[in-house]
Amino acid sequence: MQFSITKNPSPTPADERAKVLAAPTFGTHFTDHQVVVVWEKGKGWHSAEVIPYGPIMMDPSSAVLHYGQEIFEGIKAYRHPDGSIWTFRPEKNAQRLQKSAKRMALPELPEDIFIESLRQLIAVDGDWVPEAEGEKTLYFRPFEIAAENYLGVRPANRVEYRLIASPVGPYFTGGIKPVSIWIALGSARAGKHGTGEAKTGGNYAASLLAQQEGNENGCSQVMFLDAESGTYIEELGGMNLFFIYKDGSVVTPSLDGTILHGITRDSVITLLEDRGHKVTQRRFELSELREKAASGEIVEVFACGTAAVITPVGLLKSKEEEILIAGNEPGELTVALRKELTGIQYGTVSDKHNWMLKLKD
Repeated sequence: MQFSITKNPSPTPADERAKVLAAPTFGTHFTDHQVVVVWEKGKGWHSAEVIPYGPIMMDPSSAVLHYGQEIFEGIKAYRHPDGSIWTFRPEKNAQRLQKSAKRMALPELPEDIFIESLRQLIAVDGDWVPEAEGEKTLYFRPFEIAAENYLGVRPANRVEYRLIASPVGPYFTGGIKPVSIWIALGSARAGKHGTGEAKTGGNYAASLLAQQEGNENGCSQVMFLDAESGTYIEELGGMNLFFIYKDGSVVTPSLDGTILHGITRDSVITLLEDRGHKVTQRRFELSELREKAASGEIVEVFACGTAAVITPVGLLKSKEEEILIAGNEPGELTVALRKELTGIQYGTVSDKHNWMLKLKD
């Protein structure tokens, strides 16, 4: 598919861009361009273009506004020491976008178009990729929306895929220090046979009330339990969880249809197994965490995701209890894994699994 390119006639001045890149904050500034590809029933994907970043002109009856038919992804671009620009396992993001699309009755964007859209945006906005210092990256936000002007409960006949990008610093500021997690007892993120495996906005909207409650109680993230019994740990609002035992074994909640298939999660499992750790994916009860943390059997807990990479968890609490993890200090394995993964992404550690893809020299 050929992409037409319309350059932004008023790009951000270099000095203003430099100020943003010196201290980027998550999702507040955006590059000068966006990618748009249109899908129509009977025609398929067409009209791929790079255009200036700006508002989406949308009719009030646009289906996405009324029925929430939308999906998105999160992926980053990294500047390596030689100045080249790379991304991390983009084929996995493309495949997950397709999986989300299938669940939400949206058209599946071909993997090659997904990856080419990243290349096309970097070709015009490569100067927006920060230097690696301070774990700065360019965060891509690919998304699909139902873009048909129609009121009626059915899949849209017109859909748009778009790609925007934002320079970002660390998701959690203040270095590698444990975060506090609020245990949501009164709400669930997703239920059986629902949309938990899809990366769709409704899942995140469902988490916001509990997130607000968590913030009011001094927590930066929320941990959700299964909707059926309120017994089993699932995931955070936007990250997967790992529990490390003192014998070196590791447990992470299994993917049972309600948990997002995290790409960072999958990568962490591989890195752990490379180090000789036994990783078990299974249902994991809150009571087990409570008991094993108190006895010292669980020595580390961490969360992982594209935005936050790997983040140690030091305290979990609810209205009923507090669970302290190993003195609320970052664990040795957590720190080592984070250093290895970010080293691969920034090109300072050998990429033996060929996870990185160059976008621009």
